Amino acid sequence: MRRFTELIQQLEMSNKTNDKIAALVDYFNEADDLDKPYVIAMFTGKKPRRPVATALIKHWAIELSGIPDWLFAESYHSVGDLSETIALVLPPAEHLSNRKLHEWIIDLALLNGKDDDAKKEFILNAWNSLETQERFVFNKLISGNFRIGVSNKMLVNALAKQSDTESSKIMHSIMGKWQPSEISYLDLIAGAHVNTDNSWPYPFCLAYALEAEPGSLGPATAWQAEWKWDGIRGQIVKRNGELFIWSRGEELVTDQFPELHFLLNELEDGTVLDGEILSIKDGKVQAFSILQQRLNRKTINKSQLNDAPIGFYTYDLLEHGGRDLREDPLNLRRSLLVKVIEGLKNNEVVLLSPVIQFNDWEQLAEIRQGAREINSEGIMLKKLDSLYHSGRKRGDWWKWKINPYTVDTVMIYAQKGSGRRANFFTDYTFAVRDGEKLITIAKAYSGLTDKEIKEVDAFVKKNAVEKFGPVRTVKPELVFEIAFEGIAESKRHKAGLALRFPRIARWRKDKKADEINTLDDLRQLLQSTF
Repeated sequence: MRRFTELIQQLEMSNKTNDKIAALVDYFNEADDLDKPYVIAMFTGKKPRRPVATALIKHWAIELSGIPDWLFAESYHSVGDLSETIALVLPPAEHLSNRKLHEWIIDLALLNGKDDDAKKEFILNAWNSLETQERFVFNKLISGNFRIGVSNKMLVNALAKQSDTESSKIMHSIMGKWQPSEISYLDLIAGAHVNTDNSWPYPFCLAYALEAEPGSLGPATAWQAEWKWDGIRGQIVKRNGELFIWSRGEELVTDQFPELHFLLNELEDGTVLDGEILSIKDGKVQAFSILQQRLNRKTINKSQLNDAPIGFYTYDLLEHGGRDLREDPLNLRRSLLVKVIEGLKNNEVVLLSPVIQFNDWEQLAEIRQGAREINSEGIMLKKLDSLYHSGRKRGDWWKWKINPYTVDTVMIYAQKGSGRRANFFTDYTFAVRDGEKLITIAKAYSGLTDKEIKEVDAFVKKNAVEKFGPVRTVKPELVFEIAFEGIAESKRHKAGLALRFPRIARWRKDKKADEINTLDDLRQLLQSTF
């Protein structure tokens, strides 16, 4: 536990990728071999079931520390992280433990099913044997919420460097279903378990955003252009008489999309398709808000099947006849993909993602302007001779998105952030005008420079007019331009509308609050998108 705590501290001390990779390499060189698979599981989002409710943890910490509820609440608002607040308010430990990380995790898992008294006894004993920083990490183990700025790519690069193994093999090895209690570190990074699971997906090939003009990519004839769809990226895997559907987030979503189950009888064994799960009705791609009706549901009723029918636009063929095709160039993979899809019988839902025909970059730019008319986010550019890489490789795949929608809003609420932003108001709520009233339309926390964050923080502290727990109501004076990718009706929001991927485009210091957009402006935008 002590060595893992040191790793967390090192990762939080720097924003530099090389520093974090070096810290990870040192950890995997020095840590207990039984701890390592658990760390990889945590950093790749494989969260165990939460053994103790947050409310109980908070109650026991207040009770043990002897401070009043209001003081704990104020401390929490100041610190910005519940696990850290609890670690700070507890009295000093009476004895220190040298237990390994995996031992703590296993014991926490054993708490599931026990009564609250047994859980309380274990948690209090644990707190009494850990120093402050170790308590912080222990509390994070309970919640499973490690937000430490380590991406899958960064972790993979560190593991590859430490083990002298190709990063693509590491990426494939840590994907899919595996349990840290059932596999050794060496077997995990070597991929010794990969072929034992029929469902195993491949790491997704991703694209960088194209910020320069496409002409900088060279001759247009070297590129394949496709529409960029706004759905759920997925892989369909057929092996040994079983069908599996994976999302890019490494979740098995097979049961959520029964329209695709016919592929069990249609695809040959040893086939893996890469593509986009979309809602397609009457041959047209529907807005993402319609697709959302089908997501994360245990059962799908007839109404949902009718209102949000599912289709799969195939981009790529990763495995054919059991052979890994990722080292073949795109044009060869595409020709095989066409044959596979055209060979499907009674198929109306698994479609080839259309290749856009164009003669030069100017013509493609004109075609791109019509993206929103078909509910596309823009264009994907893929080099015809590109391999299917794990993650992103600059130069081979680009996403050339259309410019986002924007709306001028005024900030009306602010809340402190977490982690290194815990001392600043960085989470904001924005509103537009609805007659004489202001109505909230979006929350955002990204898009400002550190200097601007400090300016806004000072404004909030000086101009807060009401307090609701950690939230401050502020004078509606600061105007911000909010960028977003789409707009849809929503019964969950007071405005009746929801913005997709809202973020701060810029601080409009040149505008006053009475110049912001209105709710009617957004409703007209909604109507124009359908």
